[in-house]
Amino acid sequence: QLQLVESGGGLVQPGGSLRLSCAASAFTLDYYAIGWFRQAPGKEREGVSCISSSGLPNYADSVKGRFTISRDNAKNTVYLQMNSLKPEDTAVYYCAADLHSDFNYCSGQSASPYDYWGQGTQVTVSS
Repeated sequence: QLQLVESGGGLVQPGGSLRLSCAASAFTLDYYAIGWFRQAPGKEREGVSCISSSGLPNYADSVKGRFTISRDNAKNTVYLQMNSLKPEDTAVYYCAADLHSDFNYCSGQSASPYDYWGQGTQVTVSS
């Protein structure tokens, strides 16, 4: 059964850092675009970042310069390094896999191309 599992969330003070992981089982992430999305209470889900199967990243304006997406194909895992965290980054973070994307493309804003989703991990930024 294809499955994505996020981990690494938690409570952090403003200005702190977290690294989220998205691990896959029953399929190889290398071949697919992976996206990170988040949803805060009372708000719509929004795209945070994505990485194409070729390794090209894409970032929402709100996280540019603070977040870095990367993939470790040997570990079948995609990471989201989050630095300089702000209270407005508080949300449940989800990773998703797009099994039909082009080699150099990932959908950074639209969730509709993504076929598989993880269960989410909570990130809370608060003092």
